[in-house]
Amino acid sequence: MLDIETLHHVSLPVSDLERARAFYGDTLGLIELDRPPFTFGGAWFRVGDRSLHLIVPQAGGNPTFRQRKAIDSHDGHFAIRVRSYSDAVAHLESRGFRATEERNSQPSAGNPKPMRLSPAGPAGFPQIYILDPDRNVIELNATQE
Repeated sequence: MLDIETLHHVSLPVSDLERARAFYGDTLGLIELDRPPFTFGGAWFRVGDRSLHLIVPQAGGNPTFRQRKAIDSHDGHFAIRVRSYSDAVAHLESRGFRATEERNSQPSAGNPKPMRLSPAGPAGFPQIYILDPDRNVIELNATQE
């Protein structure tokens, strides 16, 4: 049996590093970390006591992007715990995100930054689902509304 200590990091492919940096740094407020001098582009961000590694695929690579996909909590995603659900909703709204009732909402001209809200869902804690610029699904959840 493995003697697992903890989750170390999550890695995501990004198609535009500067756009991803703006989203994760400015929109979500994550702190960018120093990154080793790898031979490929990317950025690392602090997420609590863990990290998120953004990776720019090398030319000719075959990255997994969720192109033309909607918010889908049943698809691959990662979750960030926030202190306050209502404060997180207000912050995301200030950044242009708008609530949608559609379970699988896609960005559109009418709502380019959809977010699916679940203030009292079956998980037992409030949840928010959004997409990053490459349509990676991100869950934000809290212990309190």
